[in-house]
This record gives sequence, C-alpha cells and structure tokens, in this order.
Amino acid sequence: MIPVNSVLQVGFFPDLMQAEIQHRLSPVSLLDPNAAVPAGDFNAILVRSNTTIPESLVRQMPSLRLVATCGVGYDNLPLSYLKEHGIRATNTPGVLNDAVCELAIGMLFGLIRQIPQSQAFLKSGAWSKGLLPLTTTLAGKKVGILGMGRIGQDLAKRLEPFKVEILYSGPSKKNVPYRYLPNLSELAQESDVLFLVCPASPATNKIINTQILEALGPESYLINIARGSVVDEAALLYALQHKRIAGAALDVFDNEPNPNPEFFNLDNLLMTPHIGSSTAETRVAMTKLAVDNLEAFFNQQPLLTEVPN
Repeated sequence: MIPVNSVLQVGFFPDLMQAEIQHRLSPVSLLDPNAAVPAGDFNAILVRSNTTIPESLVRQMPSLRLVATCGVGYDNLPLSYLKEHGIRATNTPGVLNDAVCELAIGMLFGLIRQIPQSQAFLKSGAWSKGLLPLTTTLAGKKVGILGMGRIGQDLAKRLEPFKVEILYSGPSKKNVPYRYLPNLSELAQESDVLFLVCPASPATNKIINTQILEALGPESYLINIARGSVVDEAALLYALQHKRIAGAALDVFDNEPNPNPEFFNLDNLLMTPHIGSSTAETRVAMTKLAVDNLEAFFNQQPLLTEVPN
C-alpha cells in the first residue's frame, strides 16, 4: 500500500500511463522539474526517463528515499547525489526489449532497403520514368553490436535468421555465441552494420567519433537506439555529408526534442523521434513495473529492478 501524497510525480506522462498510475496510487504532480517542490513530505519520486531530475529538486526533499524511473536508461538521474545520500533508484529493464528490438530491425531494413525513399519515389510518379536504384541486402553481412546487455542479446537473437555474422563489443565478454571484439575500432572496421545498444555513461560519451566512423567506412551503416550522447553528432554529420559512411538510422539525439536541423537535409539518414518503447503495451508494462517498485519500497520488500550503485 502506497500512502497518499507520499510520491511526487515529475514531468508529463501520456494518458495511457497516467491512467495506470492513478489506478494504483495518488501522487502529487510537478510538471516542471526545475520548479519549486509542492508542500509535502515526499518519500519517493516517479519520473519518465526522458525527464531530467536536477540535483536542485532532490535537495528540496529531505525525506526522499527512492526515485522510480519509467525507462531502462537512468542517465536522467543525479546518481552521485542519490548514492551519497542513501537514496535508492529503480528503472524498468526487460519489459521494453521487444518494442526496442522491433524498431531496431525496422530501422535496419528501412535504411538499407531505402523504404522511405521507395515510397516517395512511387508517390512522385518517378516509377513511370525509370527504376529505383538498387539497394543493399542484409544476408551475408557482418552485424556489429556495441553493448551486449539485455537488449543487445535480444536484438542478436532476432538478427540470427537473417543469415548474418554477429560480432559485439563491450566492457567484457558475455556468455553468448557471438565473436567478441574488445576493441571498438576493430568492431567498426569489420561491421557492415553497427548497432549502438550501450548505456549512456561517462565511459560511452561520444564513443562514436571520427576515428570510429572512419573505421566503419563508406560501405557500412550506423544505427543508434541507445542514447544521443554516445555519438559525436558533429563527426556523424560530417561523415554523412561527405559519404564517409553509407548511411545511418537514429532514434535518439543529443538535443531532444530539437535535433540539429542539418540532419534533415541528408538523404542517407533515417530518423525517428525516440520511439523505441513507444507502443501502448510497452508503456503500460513500464508503468506497472515502476509502480511495482514503489509498492515494494513502501511495503519494505526487496526492490524488483534496482539501479546498481
């Protein structure tokens, strides 16, 4: 049982998620995370992973003991401050894997088979005047994955039937049947398609830079379903403009929801507005897990999906 007015809900939640929240608890809402905290003795925060919780907000809440975020990423939280003050945090891994992997596969084929361009070609009437240029098949290619965590492993399993060789890189070798390359430059050099599925952290900040893009090369593709911060966007823009790589697909950007408008002029870039988990089923499952963590906390039970310190 979650006590009334013990949870501060920060930021906007879509109607479907809000209905699930209201069904199970009675939070106090704060739409602007930079505003003053309403009067109250709040023990927990509920937030989506696209809303940044500033340290200044947490400092106003002396009774805070838990931050529950709806999303697998937790780079929106002031983790150092939370750890220093014994405030725990939870996220919602696992329940969004299917939706994220489905989008990743869709973006892959949209990119290499130029599906958006094909529809535009047909609608424009150009088909009656000639054929669309040939595209690229996936079978027989090498697919690299940076980040072989839960989502990376689920993505790899979905790629297996497409007759590809799967390679991966990350901090350590995993118990998976794919070739491990600890060096990211080597992974990029060997990959025809490179997926980014790594978490955002100081270690991965702008990890995809000019050197890695040059290693990827003019015949290969980059797909980012991780976080915008893992890519040096200036380097990527240059690589796409000058055809240093074949193309890219991005679901995430540095400055969301206002990405660099120079990306909009590229014909070798496929973009979506951070919709990896944007299905009704997934968003409900994420909300349920976040509230489950809140209930476990208030009932003094083990947290289901606690963020590691």
